[in-house]
Amino acid sequence: MGDLERFEELRREYAHVVARLADPAVARDRRAFLALSRRHKELEPIERALEALAAARADRDAARELLEEAPPDSRDLVRAELAEAEARLSACEAELRQLLLPRDPNDGRNVIVTVRGAEGGEEANLFAKDLYEMYLRYAERNAWRVEPLEVQASDLGGIDEATFVVKGDTAWQRLKHEGGTHRVQRVPVTESQGRVHTSSAAVTVLPEADEVEVEIDPADLRIDVYRSTGPGGQSVNTTDSAVRITHLPTGLVVAMQDEKSQIQNRAKALQVLRARLLKLEQDRRAQELSSARRAQVGAGGRADKIRTYNFKENRVTDHRIGLTLYKLDRILDGELDELVDALLEDERRRQLAQADGSP
Repeated sequence: MGDLERFEELRREYAHVVARLADPAVARDRRAFLALSRRHKELEPIERALEALAAARADRDAARELLEEAPPDSRDLVRAELAEAEARLSACEAELRQLLLPRDPNDGRNVIVTVRGAEGGEEANLFAKDLYEMYLRYAERNAWRVEPLEVQASDLGGIDEATFVVKGDTAWQRLKHEGGTHRVQRVPVTESQGRVHTSSAAVTVLPEADEVEVEIDPADLRIDVYRSTGPGGQSVNTTDSAVRITHLPTGLVVAMQDEKSQIQNRAKALQVLRARLLKLEQDRRAQELSSARRAQVGAGGRADKIRTYNFKENRVTDHRIGLTLYKLDRILDGELDELVDALLEDERRRQLAQADGSP
């Protein structure tokens, strides 16, 4: 299919989606409405880019005709107008080329993030808390809403594990590359001789699933209830409010205990379970979910690192793209955009190379 035919097909699809979204019958079908809304969000910028491309081509063609008819004393001015039109056309073509790259199917979704201490004992838990707070600040800077699902405090004020939902149209796009092992190099508060230790925390990022996308058969669940526990294992509740849900067909287990209500903990556990089942389905043809999670967080070991945070040098290095920034303090304060933008640009560059057939 040539470009013109592809563009016309996209414009016809956009018009069809707009018409269907205006259909009251579609509005009553939540699954269909959700799918069409997502497709509309994907196609709308392409439609605008196609309109801009058509306008730029018309301007270029008009400038070419004018140049042929222009008297000698005004041709320099017309040539300048033609050059401007051609530059605008090239920019429109480049923008459209980017928009037509394969989309991440999870763009536009909310995100479920889990941060846990990995290697390094209590220092790893303290660093996990630093990362958790970094993501909260980054969410605030982006005007995303955050809904904590569970935060398990550790003995010395860190966190064993924190799970939270980040809600925003760009949350997945800008957080998806955060999944992995994050390594820290610093003098721990527990270190009496000033020696630098290396520890790590693991971050998992999953797209949130809508209830209508992932239907869970209650017969496939084993639900256990027990009393919530705090740091050190002491009981923090006198009722069996904590919930552990096991999805029998896959063996996935989700536990929640933050809320005092068993019903609320169950709802949060199901929310995380749906996200994991969605990821499992998306990865089904390529790999099992356990492999996908290992690719993202590895074993949580220092050798699996995607990023290093060196406090002595105020340095952050992302090993996937070889980027080093000497602004660790600002990054931990939520200024992640420079890192995130570089990772997204690297992703686009690889997609474009693949589209061009480059190795």
